[in-house]
Amino acid sequence: MIHLAWPWMLLFLPLPWLLARLLPAVRPRGAALFLPFAASVGDEVVPALGIGPRGRKILLALIWLLLLGAALRPQWLGEPQPVPTTGRRLLLAVDVSGSMQTPDMAGNYTRLQVVQKVAGDFIQRRHGDQVGLILFGTRPYIQAPLTADLATVHQFLDEAMIGVAGTQTAIGDAIGLAIKRLRAGDARTGDGGSGDDKGDDAQTAKGDTVLILLTDGSSNAGAMPPLQAAKLAADAGLRIYTIGVGAAVHEGFFGFNSGNDDLDEDTLKAIADTTGGAYFRATDAGALQQVYARIDKLEPSAGRDQWYRPSTEWYPWPLALALLLSLPAVLLRERAWT
Repeated sequence: MIHLAWPWMLLFLPLPWLLARLLPAVRPRGAALFLPFAASVGDEVVPALGIGPRGRKILLALIWLLLLGAALRPQWLGEPQPVPTTGRRLLLAVDVSGSMQTPDMAGNYTRLQVVQKVAGDFIQRRHGDQVGLILFGTRPYIQAPLTADLATVHQFLDEAMIGVAGTQTAIGDAIGLAIKRLRAGDARTGDGGSGDDKGDDAQTAKGDTVLILLTDGSSNAGAMPPLQAAKLAADAGLRIYTIGVGAAVHEGFFGFNSGNDDLDEDTLKAIADTTGGAYFRATDAGALQQVYARIDKLEPSAGRDQWYRPSTEWYPWPLALALLLSLPAVLLRERAWT
């Protein structure tokens, strides 16, 4: 569709008529600005064009309309297209140790399968945010770097397999990897941006960087203690929400306990408290959905889908035509004055 960027320029449409009415007619006395070459060309070209006084006025009016049309900045707008937005940076650290194979949260589905479904829906709701994925067991690794491509992160989460990172649980190392990854991202952004961009990135890193760590056990592997990692995260401005999953422990027949009795809730609470986050307990799929819904409210998506329409400028065409028509207009003016 055609769009006029500066429609207010139409206010200048009657300007030549107003000047002609308000200003006295000016005619040069003698040849103060006589151009012999233009006069000689005019003597040959003007008769050939057959343009009289009326035609000269029409030509000048046409030039004025073309100049005014160029000043309106006509544009052709294309179809709306989505553009990425920058909101919060969310890292999801998901436990894929051997115990996540336990089917105690939703029928015969394993803990990891429940997490994949519920956390996947959470990822899809984070429009405008950058989301990354860390899988950890005996050791952590980046499954998906921070990206606005939510569908890809969701797919990587669905492809996660139990035991792919080892059978134990390294909570402290998972937090340490999140800190390292965020610092590396800040360094790359800071080196290539302007001063204002660096300030914006620093604000995002300090105030809108979140790690959601989900596990069903206690830290029994890794080089970094979880509480020490939490202190480093707090210093880096990384807020951590911890989620403990697995069925609640209850005493069964003959004094045997059933449920998840390996979960170290005290450590998970301490991690959340140290970094300014919160700890949640999810014993089934419904509770886990409520946990992620609660995090959605605590950390609302900072951006929504935004669109823009590509535009093509058309003003050079009337401007070029006006310049071409100005040549015979100059010749006519020179002939009239000589």
